[in-house]
Amino acid sequence: MKPQLLKVPKGLQKSFSIRRDVVLYFYNRWHYHPELELIHIEQGSGTQFVGDNIRSFQSGDLLLIGPNLPHYWRCDEKYFQRGSQLYAQATVVHFSEEIFGKNFLALPENKSIHDLLVKARLGMKILGEGTDKVKTLLHELLNQTNGNPIISLMQILETLAHCEEINVLSNTQYQNEYDQYDTDRINHIYQYSISNFQKKISIEEIAEVANISPHSFCRYFKSRSRKTYSQFLLELRIGHACKLLSESRIPVAQVCFESGFNNFANFNKYFKLHTGKSPMQYQKEFRKIPISGHLPAFNSAL
Repeated sequence: MKPQLLKVPKGLQKSFSIRRDVVLYFYNRWHYHPELELIHIEQGSGTQFVGDNIRSFQSGDLLLIGPNLPHYWRCDEKYFQRGSQLYAQATVVHFSEEIFGKNFLALPENKSIHDLLVKARLGMKILGEGTDKVKTLLHELLNQTNGNPIISLMQILETLAHCEEINVLSNTQYQNEYDQYDTDRINHIYQYSISNFQKKISIEEIAEVANISPHSFCRYFKSRSRKTYSQFLLELRIGHACKLLSESRIPVAQVCFESGFNNFANFNKYFKLHTGKSPMQYQKEFRKIPISGHLPAFNSAL
């Protein structure tokens, strides 16, 4: 992908930034920045893209995104509807490893933090024990007026480093080798696909959105995303089906058609291929546990 470089502002005499965003919907552009990003999604739901990973997000999620790793949070369509009273809220920290100095993270006492930041290059979702403490520490850091905020940040990273349940997101590391040429094109592709995946999208149709020929589009999309457009579209549909199965009690057949599948046999086949379960099994098992946002991620090629 050729995402947009986002410049992260810092306050005067500050080496990193922390803020709370309360918005109608999250920044819906495929972008990257040289700083790491720690984000607690306090309110909101939708689809997230981190590197080559696609999955659902919802309130309570805690993620650490590495430097120059492209990402994109797209709130559900209900956030964009006229008259919607919904809002999205998140606490976000941006920081660079360089704020700790050249050799500080190489000290043996800081090995756990060093290893955490290495893993973060692929992006990670943090779950389980320890996340509540991190969220509390983030709230305290946001409102901190005394003391050294760097020490507070170190405490947060140390706590994250000892969280045992971590889901690494992307299969591919991204280098800082982007330009602005493809920014609008890839964002048009993403936004059109997310808005229209419930109906059939032909290669000719999406190629017209990208303003290139159908043959060139196939080569273009795979070279940037590491997957075919049909695989990308399938992952969007399966992710939406997982969301419907976990959050509602509508019949599985209805889930099939509302997720963009027009053939129930194909829906069952691809759903099981990606999740390891039939849609009905998934729905039954999910109803036995609290909803926690642990929807499957899709990285593998067909």
